[in-house]
Amino acid sequence: MAERALASRLRLAVVRLNRRLRAQRIDQTVSLTQIAAMSTLHKCGALTPGKLAAKEGVQPPSMTRVITALEELGFVERSPHPTDGRQAIVTLTGTGRKFVEETISVREAWLDRKLAGLSGAEREVLTQAAEIIDRMAGNE
Repeated sequence: MAERALASRLRLAVVRLNRRLRAQRIDQTVSLTQIAAMSTLHKCGALTPGKLAAKEGVQPPSMTRVITALEELGFVERSPHPTDGRQAIVTLTGTGRKFVEETISVREAWLDRKLAGLSGAEREVLTQAAEIIDRMAGNE
């Protein structure tokens, strides 16, 4: 039963922290789905729309709409696939890369402010917790 209570508290804490981090945005007109797609391109590099959809856990038609909106904003561009004429490759533009990096910076600055209010011992506990959570999530 203690594990169940811990699982519930941890789930809620992670959800709340994620929600607060996602709220730290430089532009409210860009959707969280669009930011997530750009963040994946930032991390993974150029992808086909299908691979981007798979990484984001959405259906390809939904991702096509996201990509189209991001193209209109000048954040991504499509180019022909080098070996498959039926596909395209989606890449971040310089503007898109700058947007993602500024978004990351704003979120990390918010988190830095929150961490600054903690004691050294609390920050050490969070350092250990971050390593454990990362391992649990499979990002070792």
